[in-house]
Amino acid sequence: MAQKPTACLALADGTVFHGRGFGATGETVAELVFNTAMTGYQEIMTDPSYASQVVTFTFPHIGNTGVTAQDEEAPEPVSPGIVVKWDPTEPSNWRSTSDLVAWMEKNGRIGIGGIDTRRLTRAIRQQGSPHVVLAHDPEGNFDIAAMVAKARDWKGLVGLDLAKEVSCTQSYKWDEGLWEWPGAFNAQKEAQPFRVVALDYGAKRNILRSLVASGAEVTVLPATATAEEVLAHNPEGIFLSNGPGDPAATGVYAVPMIQELLKKDLPIFGICLGHQMLALALGAKTVKMSHGHHGANHPVRDVETGKVEITSMNHGFAVDAQTLPEGVIESHVSLFDGSNCGLRLLDKPVFSVQHHPEASPGPQDSGYLFQRFADAMRARRR
Repeated sequence: MAQKPTACLALADGTVFHGRGFGATGETVAELVFNTAMTGYQEIMTDPSYASQVVTFTFPHIGNTGVTAQDEEAPEPVSPGIVVKWDPTEPSNWRSTSDLVAWMEKNGRIGIGGIDTRRLTRAIRQQGSPHVVLAHDPEGNFDIAAMVAKARDWKGLVGLDLAKEVSCTQSYKWDEGLWEWPGAFNAQKEAQPFRVVALDYGAKRNILRSLVASGAEVTVLPATATAEEVLAHNPEGIFLSNGPGDPAATGVYAVPMIQELLKKDLPIFGICLGHQMLALALGAKTVKMSHGHHGANHPVRDVETGKVEITSMNHGFAVDAQTLPEGVIESHVSLFDGSNCGLRLLDKPVFSVQHHPEASPGPQDSGYLFQRFADAMRARRR
């Protein structure tokens, strides 16, 4: 007799996938996306940009290296659940301190295994990221009609400001640098570090580490910080972090603040949602993508040099390059679909990118961006 399914994934169009549940029990409603990365499942699940998104992993072996606190991009996982081909196995890695299933159960995150992830990924590519309900019940009792109805009723990410939910609530200092062999994060070494204020829309820890490695002393402020609060720290540079949700919704309070900062001629660097926030502040517009970009193998071309970088991406919205105003140039484009992946001001040390230079899929193809930010602060200091 076949084993009774203990997990269920119900899509808003009525499609239902049954599988084996792991991690926490219960149910969650979210947008469904797929990620093509072959490694880094823990970093992906703890990336605040994945708030309200269940992640389908196209790579089948998820969980085989276990989990370790060193790989977390936030204090706890943010993605509400994952979909995988094979059930997670016992970890085999010298850095592992726990297994994925126990970690997910501890943190209230739901997993479903035994799913045809190729079929699911094709559906997402063809139809766009659907709204879903993911449920795990060891007894296998599911109200399918209710789950489909809940997925259909969910309003989705358009118009949703999630940055406030994942942002810090108080300012703090960050001085931890990048990971070094044999397994520790280095500390701040600069004699006169650059004073950088980072606006936290859902900042990944490795971005902050990369800023430190480029010579910065980082003060992190909540997403709702005002321009006055930012300038009170006498910054030499401003960083706009990644984050989840609709950039237009976050922009209601973030855009006026950024516009005030742009008047100060300070170096400004944005990544992901920070890139979109900067674009909105400059007068451009953002659009919802069909299924977004989520993975570690995305080719991006530097328009000015012709160099192609292999990048990590995680975004469901994009800057509409056709709306970039005069004086703002498109600096990077995706070679997958031609969508905008970067911008730069012609007359100020202000720039941003859609992809994640700290994630090292290339492995260091885009690391120069942090150095560009440091060089801009160094030039201003001189």
